[in-house]
Amino acid sequence: MAGSFIIMPILISFALSAVLGPFIIPLLKRLKAAQTVRDDGPSTHLKKTGTPTMGGILIMVSVAVTSVLYVKEYPKITPVLFLTLGFGLIGFLDDYIKVVLRRSMGLKPWQKMLLQLVVTGIFAYYLLHATDVSLTMRIPFMKGYFVDFGWLNIPLLFLVVIGTVNGTNFTDGLDGLASSVTVMVATFFTVAAVGTEAGIAPITCAVTGALLGFLLFNVHPASVFMGDTGSLALGGFVAACAYMMHMPLYLPIVGFIYVVEVLSVIIQVVYYKISGGKRIFKMAPLHHHFELCGWKETKVVAVFSIITAMLCLLAVLGI
Repeated sequence: MAGSFIIMPILISFALSAVLGPFIIPLLKRLKAAQTVRDDGPSTHLKKTGTPTMGGILIMVSVAVTSVLYVKEYPKITPVLFLTLGFGLIGFLDDYIKVVLRRSMGLKPWQKMLLQLVVTGIFAYYLLHATDVSLTMRIPFMKGYFVDFGWLNIPLLFLVVIGTVNGTNFTDGLDGLASSVTVMVATFFTVAAVGTEAGIAPITCAVTGALLGFLLFNVHPASVFMGDTGSLALGGFVAACAYMMHMPLYLPIVGFIYVVEVLSVIIQVVYYKISGGKRIFKMAPLHHHFELCGWKETKVVAVFSIITAMLCLLAVLGI
């Protein structure tokens, strides 16, 4: 039984991601879907200019194909797959406009937010009307205790989903960072899904496998970046898993890096405005601050990944 719904989805998704890489990466190069690098960023990033982006396609295709093989037996995969692909498609549109059509802004902020609200709204409606999953939340480290926020459940869902997605998006800025952090989170959700019999283990395994395959091409020095295509898809996956298992309150623990990354941006922007141009961090998101403090890119990725791994282990104790 374990081989059918845990090991096999990981292997299938990993194989798809690893095999598709040598085909999709050259295609992205031919499309000239190249990464642009901020002039005010770390100087070591200048050599990344021209590296193909939109590699999140690898992750999305691998997860989608693997999930389809299991969705009939595990129907609760459907809302997780929807939120993953829904946000992934928003990211794909943004990337395509920016790097293929050469429009530097991509989707306008209001367009991106509107699409995110629509996708989240459909997910919320499906959750409430097509599944038996309630919006009550497990309280970490209090076994069997749940909290129900009543009429606030829906506003909180929108806040959690969109916040998680954008936190994941901000984490994608170094070779292998978002991939390494999220593979830990996906592994945690796999353990939780199996332990709670949530019925979504095949897709958590599929994401784990897809990320491991993607890391073959994304570790330093990266030959491809995931782009918004991948980071938004992963954010949707993380948020969907949390809600399918009543675990939004676990996100500040397992997704601690996402939280501090997005908070660093908010703090930087607010402080810059109220102080008349001063900065708290040398650069935001936070991973760039550590780079400018002298940390090597690989060290930042390793430290952030280790922190996530340890917090995921802590969260397992809290189930």
